[in-house]
Amino acid sequence: MKYTTLPNTDIKVSKICLGTMTWGNQNTEAEGHEQMDSALEKGVNFFDVAELYPVPANAQTYGHTEKIIGTWFQKTGNRDKVVLASKIAGGGDYTAHIRNGGLTKNNIIDAIEKSLQRLQTDYIDLYQLHWPNRGVNCFGVRDYPYKTATKEAENHLEIIETLHDFIKQGKIRQFGLSNETPWGTMKYVQTAEQHNLPRPVTIQNSYSLIHRGFEVGLSEVCLRENVGLLAYSPLAQGVLSGKYLDGNLPEGARGTLFPRFIARYRNEGSERAVAMYLEIAKKHGLTLSELSLAFINQLPFVTSNIIGATKMDQLKENINSIYVDLSEEILNEINAVHTLIPNPAP
Repeated sequence: MKYTTLPNTDIKVSKICLGTMTWGNQNTEAEGHEQMDSALEKGVNFFDVAELYPVPANAQTYGHTEKIIGTWFQKTGNRDKVVLASKIAGGGDYTAHIRNGGLTKNNIIDAIEKSLQRLQTDYIDLYQLHWPNRGVNCFGVRDYPYKTATKEAENHLEIIETLHDFIKQGKIRQFGLSNETPWGTMKYVQTAEQHNLPRPVTIQNSYSLIHRGFEVGLSEVCLRENVGLLAYSPLAQGVLSGKYLDGNLPEGARGTLFPRFIARYRNEGSERAVAMYLEIAKKHGLTLSELSLAFINQLPFVTSNIIGATKMDQLKENINSIYVDLSEEILNEINAVHTLIPNPAP
């Protein structure tokens, strides 16, 4: 395994992070435990979860993924071997079954204390804000929704002060952002600096070969402000494994069970780009998953690449992508496709 540190900290994390959002829905507790055992054995020490997991989120399964991690910690005693990241759910109808009101002080306190109980731990290494309260272009929205994004922006100072209180208590070690924009990221950084408070060390946003919008503004923010990207959906919900090409819907696959999650990645431009990336992978003796993940692993603004799997063979392939080095020739071929079909999936 290859390792780095969370920016501006001494917290050592694997360049591959284990995503967990299928545990408690597509995967059982036993399967979640098996994945954690296997990942840790292969050197993956960084696990990412969220209070609303598993996905699709609903009241019946709320918090189940954190509970699965908690029972694994209790069973194995491996808490000190893992850098654990979790998230507070953002506001809106999608999380109305959890709470209302967005990222207020009381909501943050409620979320952290309940996550600690489910996770059966005294602390969370990296606590993230899952998405902004205000309207932004994420989750398949390509352009800024300026006509409807009339909500007042978050109270950044209150949020950081509340998280700082938890850092002082030792209940969280660092905080990060997720699904944020360049403006939002800089607002948190500047607010922290103005008030001598902890800065966000990471941002967890979607990034893949067919969704490289992060490079437009956020990559510069990350490099200049030393905020690390935790790339999620690096395989575009499985689309960049190639299994959905030509209209295929494999039995039991996530896109077959929950088609709305892959809809944003399945348009004409995406299909063309995925087919072209597959040809590059074949030409160089790689799987499409290996090519897609290895491309992200080598980017200078990426701290860790969040992989997820429902099957053990998928998990092994995804973790092993860290050992795939892409030549300059391959990178040039990838970027030629990107030039021809830039960011087809928002």
